[in-house]
Amino acid sequence: MAKNNFENIGILGGSFDPPHRGHLYISKKSMKLLKLKKVIWAITKKNPLKKNPFFSLSLRKKLCLKLIKGNKKIQLKYYEDKLKSKSSIALIKFLKKQYNYKIFFIIGSDNLINLHKWKSYKELLKLCILVVFSRKGFDTRARKSVIMRNLKDKNIKFLKNLKIDISSTQIRNKVINGSI
Repeated sequence: MAKNNFENIGILGGSFDPPHRGHLYISKKSMKLLKLKKVIWAITKKNPLKKNPFFSLSLRKKLCLKLIKGNKKIQLKYYEDKLKSKSSIALIKFLKKQYNYKIFFIIGSDNLINLHKWKSYKELLKLCILVVFSRKGFDTRARKSVIMRNLKDKNIKFLKNLKIDISSTQIRNKVINGSI
């Protein structure tokens, strides 16, 4: 008889262009509040809904590894070559097929606003639990998003956290303006 002992893991996917302490904060907070065994940072070459990344994939990987150094429960993974896809649904299906995982898919409230544009988002919400963290300036729009109107909190957890007032966009703009 097969065991149904699931391992709770978190997935934080994105381009990490660049990674920052906000990514680290929500990963650690997720592990604590959801009792996750680990959080996988699933880095992508390019987010299909965004412009080309500012930093190269190799630099973004190095920066991620530097940020998570010493934390064995946060792992950086690159799956696109294996999956031949950038989509989150392909990643979730792959992980569920390969491992006995209960998956908590971690996003910020800014991503919830456009989640209905993601490939197979309804299937994604059936296969995992969506964990939404507050992002300064996005929470009200996220709560009124297409997803929230249609799914009414099904498989979605909103976690209370300090409002994260840092973003990869802010960091890139500082680099462009020479203030870093």
